[in-house]
Amino acid sequence: MAKAVKGSRTAKKKTTTKTPVRRPGVKRAKAPARREPAARRWIELRVNGRVHALEVGRDLQPSTTLAVLLRERLGFTGLKIACDEGACGGCTVLLDGQAVLSCMLLAVEAHGHEIVTVEGLPADDPVIQAFAEQSEPGHGTALQCGYCTPGFVMTARALLDENPAPSLAEVKEALGGNICRCGCYQGIAQAVLHAAEKLAARRAQGVKS
Repeated sequence: MAKAVKGSRTAKKKTTTKTPVRRPGVKRAKAPARREPAARRWIELRVNGRVHALEVGRDLQPSTTLAVLLRERLGFTGLKIACDEGACGGCTVLLDGQAVLSCMLLAVEAHGHEIVTVEGLPADDPVIQAFAEQSEPGHGTALQCGYCTPGFVMTARALLDENPAPSLAEVKEALGGNICRCGCYQGIAQAVLHAAEKLAARRAQGVKS
C-alpha cells in the first residue's frame, strides 16, 4: 500500500476482509486462528485421502484462497468459483467433515486439515445416486446445467452426516445458502430426501456409507 504524501488528497485504501456467509442448518467449520500465514513456508493438506505438501511463495501465495488452490493448482475442478464472496455455495467442500465455503477460506488456514471435494466421494455415494436419478413428476430434475450440483451434493452430504433423517423443512433450511440458477430447487430437495432413504437402507443392511 502506497504511503500518503503530506498534503496529498489521496486517501489511504481501506482494507476489507471477506466475512463467511453462515449457511443455516449445517454446522460450519471454524477456521483455525490465523498465525502469521505469510511466515509459514510449507503447508500440508490432505485432499481426498492424499497429502499435498505446498510451498508458500512458490505453489501459492499467503492470500490464495482454498478454492483457487484446489481448482487451479491441484486440479479439483468439481468445485465452482462463481460469486467468489460466499453467497452461492458453488465452492462448498468438506473440511474435517463439515461444509465450508472454500472461496472464503485461505489455503494456509487449511494446513493440517482433511478436505474432501466432490471428486472424493465414491461413485455409488447415495447423494450422487439420488441426484442422478431424480426426475419425478411434480418435483422435476435435480440438475440441468449441473454447474451448482457439486456444491449442493457436498452440502447435502454434510447435512446427512449430521442428520441422517431430515424433514423437508430441514433440507430446505440446510440448502438455503446454495443457489441454482436453473431453479431446480424442488427436485434437489427431493433428491436429498431420497438420499436419506438410500442411506437408511444401507444401514439396515449393515453397509457403511
